[in-house]
Amino acid sequence: LNNNYQTWIHRGFDVVGVSPDNEKSHLKFIQKYGLKFQLISDPDHKIMELYGVWGEKKMYGKSYMGVLRTTFVIDAEGTVTEVFTSVDTKNHTSQIQETLNIKSL
Repeated sequence: LNNNYQTWIHRGFDVVGVSPDNEKSHLKFIQKYGLKFQLISDPDHKIMELYGVWGEKKMYGKSYMGVLRTTFVIDAEGTVTEVFTSVDTKNHTSQIQETLNIKSL
C-alpha cells in the first residue's frame, strides 16, 4: 500500500495502520521503511480488540497473543464494507483492487 499511497489518496481512500508498538518504535519503523501513511500506536490493544484483531496466534507449536493482520475498508459513513483477513503483503494492493473492482492503479 505504501508504494501506491498517493493513488489511494487520490481515489478518496485514507490509509492508516494500527499496531501495539509505542510511538518511538513507530517513528523508527516509519523512517526505516519510508512509510507515507499514518501509524497509530495501540499498546493497550483497545482499538485492535474493538476490531477483533488482537487474538491468539500460533508459531512453532506455541500459542501467544498478537495482532491478527487484517485490512478493513471503511466507507465515508464509517461502515466497514470489506474485511481482508488473509493479507498477502506483497500483493495486497491487487487483493484490494480485485475485491473492490477497481481498475489497476
